[in-house]
Amino acid sequence: MAGTGFWRDALRVAQARLHAGAIDRRTFIAAASVLAGAGLARGQAARPRELVLANWGGDAVRAMQQAFGEPFHRDTGIRVVIDSAGPSLARIRAMVESGRTVWDVCDSGAGTSYTLGRAGLLERMDYDIIPRAQIPEAFAMEWSTGTSAYSTVLTWDTQKAGVEGPRNWAEFWDTRRFPGMRTMRRSMHAVLEAALMADGVPPDKVFPIDVDRALAKLREIKANVIWWTSGAQSQDLLRSGEVTMGAIWSTRARLLGEETRGRIAYRWDQGLLHAGVWNVPRNPPAGREWAMRFVASTIIPERQIALLVALGTGPANPAAAPLVPEALRPHNPTDPANLAKQVVTDELWYADNYVTVVERFNELISS
Repeated sequence: MAGTGFWRDALRVAQARLHAGAIDRRTFIAAASVLAGAGLARGQAARPRELVLANWGGDAVRAMQQAFGEPFHRDTGIRVVIDSAGPSLARIRAMVESGRTVWDVCDSGAGTSYTLGRAGLLERMDYDIIPRAQIPEAFAMEWSTGTSAYSTVLTWDTQKAGVEGPRNWAEFWDTRRFPGMRTMRRSMHAVLEAALMADGVPPDKVFPIDVDRALAKLREIKANVIWWTSGAQSQDLLRSGEVTMGAIWSTRARLLGEETRGRIAYRWDQGLLHAGVWNVPRNPPAGREWAMRFVASTIIPERQIALLVALGTGPANPAAAPLVPEALRPHNPTDPANLAKQVVTDELWYADNYVTVVERFNELISS
């Protein structure tokens, strides 16, 4: 324990020197890599051969491997394996309750993490390992740590809905003006908010959510919706032309725009901003401490920028902001110009209301 405390303190000293300008960022990263790969490993936690990261598949697999997995492997010698099965609330719950935890770190949602954490199914985040001072206070949560931001955005096929496309959720709901199928996530997150704005609720009045009103508005359009269950599926539906428009993640929308040479477009207006968080299921196979070290490694500014470049998630660490390339600022969810157009989701509302609302939502979209 004493050795571990020393090496953690050494890392804090290096951080202080970085902030004071005594060393440059390159020197700090090199020092942090040595501390993570050598000194910190001398604590009680045995070094595992691999760490399993669960995410939602598609392009995010390669992007997270390049931005986070490969650097962590270089730092520590621990191979990061990505399982793209999709770490839903139900899957994490079933895995932990069965006593067969196979994931170490999950790409999850803050609301989901509150629900699972309160049920005793997640490890508490360790801010002695994770540098709390380097992320916004709202991202340093008890059961999850936000290391990036992404949005649910209005996305459309310009060949079917025109170059201008729908300007807001009310127009997204207008099947006469914009005929064709839509796609939305098979989850009440961001769907309920979009429904309220489509019904005329001002963006700053969306929370707390009027569930009855949101479900009534959703009922109007559900016959024209194909519900996606993975980010990769949402891309496929728009790429193939099966749907005219969609409410999809900004990371996917950006990739679609690039690969279709602008045929698929998106806008930030009335977007729903989410914290991209990591959580750690109870009793992770690589060990709780190594799972937390992986989370800490993803907060390094250069790695957050690497994910922005590869996938389009906005960096959470304020120190990363000056590193954002000029060409990527229009695609950065946390850029001030883009942030001003969006609604920040209230994850505590979801944590407090998920159980009572999810069955009503699922029954509506399944009937």
